[in-house]
Amino acid sequence: MKNVLERLLNLLACLLTAGRPVTADEIRHTVAGYEDKSDEAFHRMFERDKDLLREMGIPLELHPTDIWEVEFGYFLPPDEYQLDDPGLTDEERTALWLAAQIVRLGGQPQGPDALLKLGGIPFSGGGEPLAAELGLGSAGLATAFQAVADRSILEFTYRDSSRRLHPYGLVHQRGHWYLVGHAPGQGVKAFRVDKTSQVIVTSEPGAFDRPPGFKASDAIPRAPWEAGEEDIRAEVRFDADVSWWAERQLPSNAVREHHDDGSITAHMDVANEDAFIGWLLVFEDKAEVLAPAELRARLVERVGGVA
Repeated sequence: MKNVLERLLNLLACLLTAGRPVTADEIRHTVAGYEDKSDEAFHRMFERDKDLLREMGIPLELHPTDIWEVEFGYFLPPDEYQLDDPGLTDEERTALWLAAQIVRLGGQPQGPDALLKLGGIPFSGGGEPLAAELGLGSAGLATAFQAVADRSILEFTYRDSSRRLHPYGLVHQRGHWYLVGHAPGQGVKAFRVDKTSQVIVTSEPGAFDRPPGFKASDAIPRAPWEAGEEDIRAEVRFDADVSWWAERQLPSNAVREHHDDGSITAHMDVANEDAFIGWLLVFEDKAEVLAPAELRARLVERVGGVA
């Protein structure tokens, strides 16, 4: 996905700056992304890119390169492509600047070029985004997105195991993309996309039906320790002076016992032992694992290692 976007932007930049019709041969040898391709591969890629630009409403036209009309090239009429000045106020441009700074795509901050074209940036900053990493770097994300849209069956490798999934949706949470769907024999499962590999589509579109009213976000673990492969039922007692804090962070399905001294005992499912222990360490000696014994021993071992 990232390579396609970069190639399309390079193609647009070439056409906008040339000021004249550019032949396919010139594009092939000057636009980054088309180099080192065979004749067949280039023509197939270029035809697909032209279709993408036109689908986005970009008026790519074919014009003669000379008065004899022997050779033709591609031209992007600036008057039909460029937007009129929207006349934004300083407050509106400030809001756009903040929105652009908040979002990252694939780990890369958004440049100021587009905002400069809309009238400039009303104040200067350090250039570092305020941060919401959208995590578009995974190679399997584009394939997963298409499979969700087409209702096609996916196969992929996850934690060294081969998986088969009817993908119902994609959810972005805590800086990661999660693929949610029905795994035959296992029910509804969620997988972190950046942990997958060899993601391939193994069916025609329309291979399954999504359950009516299904919300993919409901299948995503709310706490870090709920995302994993382990199956532990933990029992933890929190002292009175931290019970309010612990209770605010407990998942909604945790069972709570409130004691007269203000402490609470929580019973919850743990799918990632390391993440759970890391969370408990924040409470120092105010949290005690009561069960299971293996989890308690692991916590004691971790505390001893820290000491």
